[in-house]
Amino acid sequence: MTIYCDESGGLNAGAMTFSAVMLTPGTAAEIHARFRGVTGLRGELKGSRISIVERAYLLELFDRAGGRAWVAVAERDKLAQNPGGTLPSDLALYGALLNSAVGHWLPETGGVCTDVVIDDGRYDPKILAHIREEIQAGLGRWGRASLADSRRSDGVQIADVIANSLFNITIGSPRAHRIGRILEPMLASKAIRITQLTKVD
Repeated sequence: MTIYCDESGGLNAGAMTFSAVMLTPGTAAEIHARFRGVTGLRGELKGSRISIVERAYLLELFDRAGGRAWVAVAERDKLAQNPGGTLPSDLALYGALLNSAVGHWLPETGGVCTDVVIDDGRYDPKILAHIREEIQAGLGRWGRASLADSRRSDGVQIADVIANSLFNITIGSPRAHRIGRILEPMLASKAIRITQLTKVD
């Protein structure tokens, strides 16, 4: 199995979410191909660009295919309640969310070799390479951590939609209520699970 990772938002937007989606590469490709075939989407699949109905369809395909995800969520106001009230840097928060989301998966892999694919678009490649090395150290001999251009990764694009969905809900966007209705059955079945990050060490 592969864990595909992407984030949404940032401290300046009020919250950052990070999704770690577990799918086989073949299943991710099938979901993506079916979605594009039905919707006619061209270009990169981004949660911030698709309609509510398109989002619902993609998430239904994900759920039907047996996809699962851990999503780590951090809210700026909750982080500011820590002693001293100082907020972490955007990069420190990103790293903590990634470690949390992937870390929730590792005990569940049962020692099965797992690859972790991280979107390379948010930060400088040298910075992301350091984060990749940290994840690789956690995987040890059980898997491989790599960076990927989201435009060329079906799984990372699916992870983007899930991260963006939880971002919308967390900040209470105008679309939050309808997105929440879409996610209800997946949250109830634990196909998508959420962990709250309230402190960055």
